[in-house]
Amino acid sequence: MPRPRRYRYPSDLTDAQWALVEPLMPPAASIGRREKHDRRDLVDAILYVVRNGCAWRALPSDYPPWQTVYYYFARWHDLGVTERVHDA
Repeated sequence: MPRPRRYRYPSDLTDAQWALVEPLMPPAASIGRREKHDRRDLVDAILYVVRNGCAWRALPSDYPPWQTVYYYFARWHDLGVTERVHDA
């Protein structure tokens, strides 16, 4: 079970924004191991990088590891998720 994040950042989604974004996310894989990190934390971490213009490695330590965040960003980008979220 991932530990809860200690801090919230201005770049984090509000509950209302997450309610719009969550249905646009692809379903979790039905086979293999379960996702270790909360999807909202992953999206918030991606937004932190985008809004602050920092390197992936500069993510605060209370987000999931930067390698994991980048993996999901790249995967979701290839699936067209980022474009759907942007348009919404």
